[in-house]
Amino acid sequence: MGLLRIMMPPKFQLLAVLAFGVAMLFLENQVQKLEESRGKLERAIARHEVREIEQRHTMDGTKDVVLDESDDVVIIYNRVPKTASTSFTNIAYDLCGKNKYHVLHINTTKNNPVMSLQDQVRFVKNVTSWKEMKPGFYHGHVAFLDFAKFGLKKKPIYINVIRDPIERLVSYYYFLRFGDDYRPGLRRRKQGDKKTFDECVSSAGSDCAAEKLWLQIPFFCGHNSECWNVGSRWALEQAKYNLINEYLLVGVTEELEDFIMMLEAALPSFFRGAAELYRTGKKSHLRKTSEKKPPTKESIAKLQQSDIWKMENEFYEFALEQFQFIRAHAVREKDGELYLLAQNFFYEKIYPKMN
Repeated sequence: MGLLRIMMPPKFQLLAVLAFGVAMLFLENQVQKLEESRGKLERAIARHEVREIEQRHTMDGTKDVVLDESDDVVIIYNRVPKTASTSFTNIAYDLCGKNKYHVLHINTTKNNPVMSLQDQVRFVKNVTSWKEMKPGFYHGHVAFLDFAKFGLKKKPIYINVIRDPIERLVSYYYFLRFGDDYRPGLRRRKQGDKKTFDECVSSAGSDCAAEKLWLQIPFFCGHNSECWNVGSRWALEQAKYNLINEYLLVGVTEELEDFIMMLEAALPSFFRGAAELYRTGKKSHLRKTSEKKPPTKESIAKLQQSDIWKMENEFYEFALEQFQFIRAHAVREKDGELYLLAQNFFYEKIYPKMN
């Protein structure tokens, strides 16, 4: 070839180089197309294999393999008082027959949220071994309980809802005096006391003291003694840790519908139909505190001077930010309506190949 190149006239040498370049470009283009075709083929094969795997797992008649499809799933809703918990729990009761799960209320003596050690053991044993009550939805005013410390590998799924701390306290203050429209005839502990929340704050009453704000942090912190030490920084940090690591989802009262919609997407065998029921059902806002009067700016400002409010509000803001982060990655808004995002991942390059 070297000899031929030397003997070739310059004009032909240039043409040969150009022809060679064109040929190389053509080959590169063909190789690129082959690579693209190969990638498309691999993805098609992968989708086909995934469909085969899914079909194999759904031969028993189920449609999707989801987190809560197992018959032994247990959800615990350790509800904080006056956070719209009754409205949400009634949805669970309305759906349990249709969706085939059990609902159980944890009724503690005098609504004490802290269980004795022996009751903790009994409760853990009931939740884990009471097969007749699975799948189950447990709810009650109890502090978070870590099932892992009892030597159990499989934990229940925790969920919860929290509320702006001052709004929660105001609601609870009037609830103790006037009750609500859920059981209007029931006599409440402070019935007959006509003093407004603002009057209570101005007279430094005990029922509206900043210490009464300390509730959502200990509910998430749990059964450690430090959790119930009012104003404990350790309790706040432990509550944050548990919220992130032990709870599937924590919503806020102010955005309850979004919370319900995301639960329905994540745990459909429990909450299928929940969002529609909340929007259209008669029990959506079943429990409304009677005679509740909004506090003045002066009363709010006085409570906000407290370190206890600052810590409870820090926890609330932390929970709200986490909830809104999860929601932003789960839903999109269009024309004022929220829509759940479709599945945004798939599997490919699955080896070894299926026969």
